[in-house]
Amino acid sequence: MAVEMNKKPNWLRAGNERVLIAGPCSAESEIQVMSTAAEIKKSNPNAIFRAGVWKPRTRPGLFEGVGLPAFEWLKKVRNELGLRVATEVALPWHVEAALKNNIDFLWIGARTTVNPFMVQELAEVLKGVDIPVLVKNPVHPDLQLWLGGLERFKRAGISKLAAIHRGFYTFEHSELRNIPRWELVCELMSTVPEIPIICDISHIAGSTRFLQMIAQQAVDLDMDGLMIETHIHPAKALSDSQQQVTPDELAEILSRLSKRNPLFTEEVILSKMSHIRAKIDELDKFLLQTLSDRMDLAKDIAELKKEHQVSVLQLERWRVVIEGCMHKADEMGLYKEFIRNIFIQIHDESIRIQSAILSGKAEELS
Repeated sequence: MAVEMNKKPNWLRAGNERVLIAGPCSAESEIQVMSTAAEIKKSNPNAIFRAGVWKPRTRPGLFEGVGLPAFEWLKKVRNELGLRVATEVALPWHVEAALKNNIDFLWIGARTTVNPFMVQELAEVLKGVDIPVLVKNPVHPDLQLWLGGLERFKRAGISKLAAIHRGFYTFEHSELRNIPRWELVCELMSTVPEIPIICDISHIAGSTRFLQMIAQQAVDLDMDGLMIETHIHPAKALSDSQQQVTPDELAEILSRLSKRNPLFTEEVILSKMSHIRAKIDELDKFLLQTLSDRMDLAKDIAELKKEHQVSVLQLERWRVVIEGCMHKADEMGLYKEFIRNIFIQIHDESIRIQSAILSGKAEELS
């Protein structure tokens, strides 16, 4: 990858190059694994080849990976193509099997990071083992839980630790599979600057049409590497087909990444930006005052409901409000999911205020 880095070198990155971790969501067959790896290597000889041996699924009956036979294919990638290989582990015996088969990198999935008991079990198995461990963020935006996962492996003696940002599941409606919450990633960078951070753009995007955008945002934040699900025939993939790219598409994404300036430097442009930002600040104050006025009205409604013993939740009223807002947003050319998410938050706060008043705990409102 040709994009230069500004960060100090760390154990994961060689020189100014970001690390690339690419390969299919799941190892499905020897032909699929070897052909994908061979094509990735053509344009990315230093890539780390990733493939899931086990695939955690929300519901049973779906493809859950081929299991132990996949290690033979990963060993062929390592021995015949010379690529380092990585896979996900979620149980202690997964770790033991991966170590037995000379896997180069282990990653801990988001569904595992969320469980400190399981993370501790994995850390115990890895005591005394010198292998890089990459820890994905938990499913929900909980920085302390993510830090806790990293700390458990560090205490177990793992010296080569990295974090993987794969976005967060939230209530918000979004075209993306997971919300990036870049500000939380920046907080992680500030808290543990010595730990490299890789961006799993595939799990944030959830669709190939957003991959370029997410990859560029990760580069803009100077992250240490990218993880991109890559399959020789994405349409035939047994899992996550909609977010996987071909090796040629991978090369195209990487070739289009650019180094952009983090800040404006020209005086004329800075003056224009200052003028625009002053207008934004004024509008922000207006928005805050409007929200304050709206919540005052919610208090008035709560007093009426309390006096006449009417329930807080009025779902038909909420349906009318949100449908009206969606119609108005469409007329104004606003992104409807953005407006929906804002009004869900407003509604939730209104319910909180009204519930506190009806329960006689108005002092807890502030």
